[in-house]
Amino acid sequence: MSKKEVTDARTDANKAEVSYVARVEGQAGINVEVTGAGEASAQFKVFEPMRFFEAFLVGRRYHEVHELASRICGICPIAHQMTALRAVENAFKVEVTAQTRALRRLLSLSAWIQSHTLSLYFLTAPDYLGFGGAFEIAKDNIDVVRQALRLKKLGNDIGELIGGRAVHPISAIVGGFTKEPTKEGLAEIRLRLKKEKEAIWDAVELFRRFDYPSVDRETELVAISSDEEYAVNEGKLTSSSGLNVREGEYRTHVEEKEVNYSNTKKSFIDGKEFLSGPIARVSLNYGKLTSDAKKASDQLGFSPPSFDPFMNIKARVIEIVYALDEAVRIIDNLRLGFSEQPIKAETGTPCEGAALTEAPRGLLYHWYKFDSSGTVQKADIVTPTAHNSASIESSLCSLAPKLLKQGQDLTLGCEKLIRAYDPCISCSVHVTRI
Repeated sequence: MSKKEVTDARTDANKAEVSYVARVEGQAGINVEVTGAGEASAQFKVFEPMRFFEAFLVGRRYHEVHELASRICGICPIAHQMTALRAVENAFKVEVTAQTRALRRLLSLSAWIQSHTLSLYFLTAPDYLGFGGAFEIAKDNIDVVRQALRLKKLGNDIGELIGGRAVHPISAIVGGFTKEPTKEGLAEIRLRLKKEKEAIWDAVELFRRFDYPSVDRETELVAISSDEEYAVNEGKLTSSSGLNVREGEYRTHVEEKEVNYSNTKKSFIDGKEFLSGPIARVSLNYGKLTSDAKKASDQLGFSPPSFDPFMNIKARVIEIVYALDEAVRIIDNLRLGFSEQPIKAETGTPCEGAALTEAPRGLLYHWYKFDSSGTVQKADIVTPTAHNSASIESSLCSLAPKLLKQGQDLTLGCEKLIRAYDPCISCSVHVTRI
């Protein structure tokens, strides 16, 4: 926070004006104002420039889409790659094998582990431990930082083993993989997963004891859900209000609107804002968690369904516990050594396909339209931050009067809320001013 922003916050206690929110991915600010009557207005202002990632996919061949899409984000390239692959495969009616599905699930879980760890320890924890950044934490809490670094590296190493490299993986392709992981590599990863699972209860205790603000506002929770498993890469679009439709029906229910102060659009389901992300996943899919993930939920005091965005923080801890368990299960059930060949897509007919997955930060949508040669004619991508931007503003409006009533720092409280959502801003810029 700049000196000017601190001064402004002190000069007018009813306003929070932050030109550059710290400890989030990307460039955004917030303007919040509370009237004397206790009514609040809020703007989540994304000023990061438009990157045209939908436009640069037009004209590319179907087998290039997933590699290009992964470049949309350096933090969640795996999520974009998995979603693009599934959208292409849905368009060309490619059915991948169970082994490919399992490896992709493991790859996506690796992204959850590293992304949740980054969010929890390096972006969120300083708010509640009284430090300005993660490196300051190490002065008095070296074991906390060591655990964070181990978990982050574990997630990255799983991604590298399955995907060929930790960032922008290369071995996942349309129809399968170019190579399979080694048994020796998986065995070493399994040992580390078990070791981190034993230590994860320290993280549960750490994030249990923080004093979180709260947002008393019920909203619609949205995630993908599956009857077979805790949904990661596949599932129906579901919500706490009863929505339950196939991913291809996404655009029938979800619409986007532009605002004149932000380069991120707002998303609505049937005209209403909604909340996506870890809190929605845990709330809607609680029954599919492992027993230890449910134990972590109990110890953290997380009671589903929860509508408080600050509980995203606890939900991330729960999902790390789940991911550690699920990764071990997947490794134990893999059948390696028979070199599956990728299933080829057949071109010749115009087609289109959509896919929904759960990126670490929430619901991610990709849709592509192809001509008969398999060349992209049109692309539509909606990211977690675009899904949550309307909810972020409404949550700020709900939180701000409460903070003032309690005599708390309005600016810091609003910034904490943004970090609880953990927006991935660079993914979300879909608007440019001409």
